[in-house]
Amino acid sequence: MTALSAAPATRRAPRAGRGPRLRRRLAPYVFVLPFVAVFAAFSVYPLFFTARLSFTDWRGTGAATWVGWDNYTYLLTNPAFWASLGNSAVLWLLIVPVQMVLGILVAVLLNNAKLKLRGLYRVAFIVPFVTPLVAVAQIWVVLFDQRYGAVNAFLGLFGLPDTGWLTTSAWAKPTLALLFLWKTTGFIVIILLSGLQSINASIYEAADLDGASKTRQLWSITVPLLRRTIGFAVVLQTLAVFQMFAEPFVVTQGGPYNSTTTAGYYLYNHITRADLGTGAANSFLLVVLVMALSLLFVRLLRAKD
Repeated sequence: MTALSAAPATRRAPRAGRGPRLRRRLAPYVFVLPFVAVFAAFSVYPLFFTARLSFTDWRGTGAATWVGWDNYTYLLTNPAFWASLGNSAVLWLLIVPVQMVLGILVAVLLNNAKLKLRGLYRVAFIVPFVTPLVAVAQIWVVLFDQRYGAVNAFLGLFGLPDTGWLTTSAWAKPTLALLFLWKTTGFIVIILLSGLQSINASIYEAADLDGASKTRQLWSITVPLLRRTIGFAVVLQTLAVFQMFAEPFVVTQGGPYNSTTTAGYYLYNHITRADLGTGAANSFLLVVLVMALSLLFVRLLRAKD
């Protein structure tokens, strides 16, 4: 028998388990696919659509007319746009600093292990946050009504005159700020409380041994170690204040004399006039502003680190 007639060449057996390995590799992508699809449909696509819309003149029907930078030029040269940003800035000054101070003090009190019924107090502080905003705003309208409101009725017991809390430019912003503080301070307290609970208790024990007072511990230990948490809370509330819409819409309708027309409410006015192109440009300018403020806060935190 010749060499050619030797034992036939053996065929390589197919690899076993190739299908299961492929399925294991694809499984994570399959699980993530629904989220990616929803995110692309309801976040990515609207973002690009709004970006394109901001360069057009479109009233909701018919073809959109390309106008380039005209919408942005109109807004940046419109005093009403800057007035709305100014109103939001004033509300920020009335709300955020006060809210951070109150939030830290209340969080420190609720973090005290000797405080009884701590769980009840925490629930009480979070209840306003989960209460529907429109309902709270309607209550505010009733409480601060100039003629029949409970606030003026109470002040009248001390001989004080009726005050137009919602009808005068001097008091409309503080009244809205008070509404925002009552509604959202509990949420900030919970955020700061979670940061407090991450601080090692041995640091306070060492401070007690050194004779540091509670006030000294607050400003030298608690506040510095809560810096990142405070910065996170400030960024959240900055976003909320510059997006504020429901409060002025229900309570003051942007008045009196546009003194409570916030950046969010001014954006809504474009939508009601079907000026969707200008509204889209307005929204992008707000995004840029809020992003710039957020980056500023982050840079300040990193600089102090």
